[in-house]
Amino acid sequence: MDKKILKHSEEVISELMKKEGMSRRDALKLMGLGAGATMLGRAPAMAATDAQAAGSDKKAKIVIVGGGAGGIMAAARLRRAASNAEITVIAPNDIHLYQPGQVFMAAGLYTEEDIKKPNADLMPDGVKWVKDEVKAFDPDNNLVETAQNGKINYDFLVVGTGLQYDYERIEGMSADLVGQKGISSVYLNNPKAGTAKGGVATWEWFKQLRAAAEKASPDNPITAIYTQPDTPIKCGGAPQKILYLSDDFLRGNGPVGGADVHNNVKSYFCKKGTKLFGLPGYNKTLVEEVTPMYGNITDKWNHVLRKIDADKKVATFEHTYQIKGKWDPDLEEYEMTTKTEMVEMPYDFIHVVPPMKAVDAVANSPLGWQKGTAKGWLACDRYTLQHMKYKNVFGIGDILGIPKGKTGGSARHHGPILQDNLIAVMEGKEPTAKFDGYTVCPLKTQYGKIMLAEFNYDGPAPSFPLDPTVPRWIWWAFDLYMLKPMYWQLMMRGLM
Repeated sequence: MDKKILKHSEEVISELMKKEGMSRRDALKLMGLGAGATMLGRAPAMAATDAQAAGSDKKAKIVIVGGGAGGIMAAARLRRAASNAEITVIAPNDIHLYQPGQVFMAAGLYTEEDIKKPNADLMPDGVKWVKDEVKAFDPDNNLVETAQNGKINYDFLVVGTGLQYDYERIEGMSADLVGQKGISSVYLNNPKAGTAKGGVATWEWFKQLRAAAEKASPDNPITAIYTQPDTPIKCGGAPQKILYLSDDFLRGNGPVGGADVHNNVKSYFCKKGTKLFGLPGYNKTLVEEVTPMYGNITDKWNHVLRKIDADKKVATFEHTYQIKGKWDPDLEEYEMTTKTEMVEMPYDFIHVVPPMKAVDAVANSPLGWQKGTAKGWLACDRYTLQHMKYKNVFGIGDILGIPKGKTGGSARHHGPILQDNLIAVMEGKEPTAKFDGYTVCPLKTQYGKIMLAEFNYDGPAPSFPLDPTVPRWIWWAFDLYMLKPMYWQLMMRGLM
């Protein structure tokens, strides 16, 4: 076991006994691999399936595009499962980022160096690594075209490119503004360069927000705005994590401490829709317990950021709402008309979550959905992860155009499904393994508390006999102390 896990294990056990009222025996059970692995997307019941995963000794060329969590994990799994295959990973990044750690960076608990590792340390033995980017996909001819190494052919293709941030879709916004003029964005990173500016900038933003609050008052408060776009995003809970952690930081919690000045700030959370979470139980906790606990947060429903004036510190939102019309006697209800207005909101500080989209090479190729709400994202079957048209193509991770799954935990669940189904196709069989839509969101509601939201296509999917709608210290401890070393040592090596 990793030294960092060992270092904190007794501390975690003691705190579980004290804070969660557990016996040492029960605490030890939860300290086992299953609990920590769950937050990376592994239900304990999957262990036997993984151990019995099929293999193939067929010769084939497998090309994996992407050097993030999905790509490296797929390479590790397929290297073991396809003993005679020639496996190539095409990825430009020398540095691998543990992207979930960027929120802990924002909270002042990790540094940028804490979330970095050389990609060479993670690349499986026996896998060829082409340090390049794929600029175009030609699935009709089983080719990818790279920026510097020309065309590379394949028998089977795994697409794990991730997604890209589209800051410029917001008028007046750009990635260069992050860290300036009261603007931050925890998401901002550059996997190719191996930098995580968003985490660094947001921790500075936390401290600047607090310094400004210390000079304000409840009668003359400052304004902080937190946004969430109307596109699919990586880790859907992250916008709220920053909202709650920064407000808790203002209460004097976190690594710096200090007086409670959070009532000197008016915070606004702006998003599409009228819920904080899509599932009722989790939403109820956030609406009835977490938000009232802070007391200074106002939810601005159906407010989507469209424009920002960084110099004047004014954000413009598209506000969609309905108005009641005349009574319809046939339907026995009022006619409802949808209206849209543009609303300007001045701010002192704003945390911007950018719109997100599929990488251009996928979106502009035959591999992307050609129409509909998922247009541009990789067109794979939501269950088998096999491409809808090109049966020798599979996807993993954020690039998938499926209803759920843009989290590291989902990518972990994609791994064994992709492995089993690609091997089946290599063997001339139909893919039968099915991804159930599993997604996990460790929603940080304050320093020291996480509500572990697990769900799939059918609804809530908790892994433990603990009420999942209750924020708990146990999940915070696992997330902060255990998951990162488990990610490096187990998940990225395809061992869980």
